[in-house]
Amino acid sequence: MVDEALARSFEGIGADYDRYRPGFPAAAVDLLIPEPVGAVLDLGAGTGKFTELLAGRAARVIAVEPSEPMLAVLRAKLPDVDAHRASAEQIPLDDESVDVVTVAQAFHWFDRIRACAEIARVLAPGGTLELIWNRSDPASAWDREAHRIAHPAVAADDGTTSSAAEELPGFRFVAHEQIQWTERIERTAYLKRWSTVSTFIVADDATRAAMFAAIEEILDTDPETRGQAHYDLPIVTDVFVYRRA
Repeated sequence: MVDEALARSFEGIGADYDRYRPGFPAAAVDLLIPEPVGAVLDLGAGTGKFTELLAGRAARVIAVEPSEPMLAVLRAKLPDVDAHRASAEQIPLDDESVDVVTVAQAFHWFDRIRACAEIARVLAPGGTLELIWNRSDPASAWDREAHRIAHPAVAADDGTTSSAAEELPGFRFVAHEQIQWTERIERTAYLKRWSTVSTFIVADDATRAAMFAAIEEILDTDPETRGQAHYDLPIVTDVFVYRRA
């Protein structure tokens, strides 16, 4: 069940999300779209952090995003993208009109059954659905601890799995690949990144301040981050490929 309050929390942010959230490795697109296609839809596109990697991979790049502030950022930086304000549950495209649908860091906000039905509808025969997730590298103890502050539910997770599922209604699971990479990030930007996370956005002032304080304590005490103004942040990107059944 999607938490509507958390899902809607992103409606008021745009520029900060684009500035502070991590991007995605180009190797992910190489895996997902090795040869150019006719049309690709980036669903739940946000500010276009994955959409921007799709240029040159399709004759037509389409973005669908429900948040107007996020879509405004995407339109400003990617004027050649065919951008629509809409949801994954009501995609404003014709039947069998795209070859690939990508969803980067957003699938968990969708109504899975309704969204999968819509994605299957707009995909051409033989088309693929491709889910992309950035997650904390389990080798990075300090970042994992920060994630536990922001997302207490991951406390029981060893960090080796993502939010994707191998079984989706109307689709056949094809492949799962992992890409490990490192982002160089300033301490201030790392902290700002957490301000764009849903649990921080919806928290009251006292709770938010306590979460920030807890993360700063981690940064001040872990030997890999203590006294440092910049960090080497390991990230794992999961890519999942499905074919329309």
